[in-house]
Amino acid sequence: MHSEYSQRLEKIEESLRSILPDHPDSAWFHSIFPDLEPSFLPDQSTSLLAPCRDLIERGGKRWRPLLMTLVCECLHGGDKALPLVPLVEFAHQASLIHDDIEDNSPKRRGEQAIHLKYGLDTAVNAGSFLYFLPLSVIESWNASPEKKMHIFSRWSSALKKLHLGQSLDIQWHRDCSAFPTVEEYLTMCRLKTGTLARLSAELGALTAEAPEMAPAFGHAAETLGLGFQILDDVQNLNVGNPGKLHGDDIVEGKKSLPVILYLHTHPESMVWVADCFAIARSEGGSAVEIEKFVQTLEAEGALDEAQHHGILMVEEAQEAFSVLIADAPQESRELLLDVLKWVGGIPDAG
Repeated sequence: MHSEYSQRLEKIEESLRSILPDHPDSAWFHSIFPDLEPSFLPDQSTSLLAPCRDLIERGGKRWRPLLMTLVCECLHGGDKALPLVPLVEFAHQASLIHDDIEDNSPKRRGEQAIHLKYGLDTAVNAGSFLYFLPLSVIESWNASPEKKMHIFSRWSSALKKLHLGQSLDIQWHRDCSAFPTVEEYLTMCRLKTGTLARLSAELGALTAEAPEMAPAFGHAAETLGLGFQILDDVQNLNVGNPGKLHGDDIVEGKKSLPVILYLHTHPESMVWVADCFAIARSEGGSAVEIEKFVQTLEAEGALDEAQHHGILMVEEAQEAFSVLIADAPQESRELLLDVLKWVGGIPDAG
């Protein structure tokens, strides 16, 4: 990634550290917890903050904050979106902690999942804290009460939708024989992944003082998020996501688009597919069963068909963004379009 991105990513990291610093001092602590007695020192909150910093420091693409800040730039808002990037990135990080618990995932970004490294109780609490921490961002944001309330409304709506999408995913993966329709799967992805992408683009427009543009940017970004999720699901099955185990979606019972498309054309295989999920789960990841299942999906064209769906979604989003930022400053426009191409590649679930 060239220097223009590096400079913007450094600013994003600074914004994240300002709310969740590497070494919080008393001033930071009492800015977040103003009603606590001064005798309550920051080092007493290690179990709350350490897991959060650990996961954030493992990296990730940060494409949601990049999308947010570049939309703002394209609408001549400069760096006005930077103070609010924790709203989207912390929510994403929180969802990863809870998602790994719900899926019983052993790894995240190449290391032990947070709940295995720190304990289930600490991980649940830390993930929840990351959802609530952005409230401090809104409170300290230099804006009018009306603007703060509008941002809070958009953020709270997004978090509710995010959890609704996750509930659908849980409902389907807990039952090995439950298979959603294509439409139900797409709705789940729009809620679970598309929601934060939409929020990112909407906040970029709102901080640039272009509220009339927010719905169009939000819709395009939601479509991008949907395409990203589809391509991520495909990658999990064909080559594996970096930092995770190959085919762990099958072990976790995830009913991704390749599986649904395969069953749409082979309904007679419903029982066999359900058995594959059950065996993979009971054996903690049967390599033989996973490979047999993936080879079947590949041979029947389900992986290619799902990937085609994902690419079409990404291309639709790219076309919409191109129109929306046609009059943007050249550098900002080119950088945003590059981000869309980057996100639209084979993603790494970051």
